[in-house]
Amino acid sequence: MADLIEQNNQVFGNYYDRINNLILKTKQNVVKNINSEMVELYFEIGSTINELIENYNLEASQNEILKLFSEKLTREFGQGFSVPSLKKMKKFYLTYKGGSTLWNQLSWSHNRLIMNIDNEAKRNFYLEETIKSNWSVRQLERQINSFYYERLLSTSEEHKEEVKNEINILEKKEKVQDFIKDPYVLEFLDIKDRRFLEKDLESNLLEHISEFLLELGRGFSFVARQKRIDVDGDNFYIDLVFYNYVLKCFVLIDLKLDKLTHQDIGQMDFYVRYYDNEIKAEDDNPTIGIILCSDKKDTIVKYSVLNDNKNLFASKYQLYLPTEEELAREIEKQKEEFEDKE
Repeated sequence: MADLIEQNNQVFGNYYDRINNLILKTKQNVVKNINSEMVELYFEIGSTINELIENYNLEASQNEILKLFSEKLTREFGQGFSVPSLKKMKKFYLTYKGGSTLWNQLSWSHNRLIMNIDNEAKRNFYLEETIKSNWSVRQLERQINSFYYERLLSTSEEHKEEVKNEINILEKKEKVQDFIKDPYVLEFLDIKDRRFLEKDLESNLLEHISEFLLELGRGFSFVARQKRIDVDGDNFYIDLVFYNYVLKCFVLIDLKLDKLTHQDIGQMDFYVRYYDNEIKAEDDNPTIGIILCSDKKDTIVKYSVLNDNKNLFASKYQLYLPTEEELAREIEKQKEEFEDKE
């Protein structure tokens, strides 16, 4: 039998690929159906919550009502119904009621990103483009954070295709296997896969810190996530890179789900020195690093400032940067929310 398979290896491989593709395609269709049902459900939950609060003038008591709903729903149906999640469902309904229904063609992960866009025309643009171009969640996130909509509007017709094709070079298409592992689908089905939990938490915390800094209104502009730098043939990845146009400097952020070590500090100093020497412009101010270390017991935040720049940090930078305590509080708050969902 083994000899027969070996002799017809190509034929066997072709038939195996066909079976493999059938399984993956069916799994993808199942997940798409689940996603469609999920977003319809969350829209209806948001509508129901909004109706209760509006009909009975309960805006002042919203948090208490959502807490009660959350406790009862979690006891009966498991994770996925924390107070912040219920607030997102209400916002989801308010964002789309009486408007576009394209949202039901996208996953909840996609919709969570798009519904945070205030401008309706811009929001509808991302809805349509995500469906038409079949963007993964990571591709959509990159497009939003890199101001794709604004760049496309300001680009001449002859160069629009170049802008459109950037994403396929910068961010790979989502594989079917990744699509099946969407954390919100796993959560909705009450499936806990420990392989994804730590990565999930890391992604969740990085997303929250990005939103926190951008909403501060102190000059932060997003540059990159998982920024790759090449040093003597070795690749290193910085979790988040921002540019602060008030301070005129880069801000680098690294997240560690463990205790702070001297190695972490040394690594961030290395990143800061690299950006100062290789990336920043001559008239830019020195680069700042932020290390976020969070284990089960504690969260420690530490600014990384090279010795010769400490006076500048104390006199100017601290006026615009969040304190270490503020950042630690945000991390702890988001960790609690994430753990509530588990």
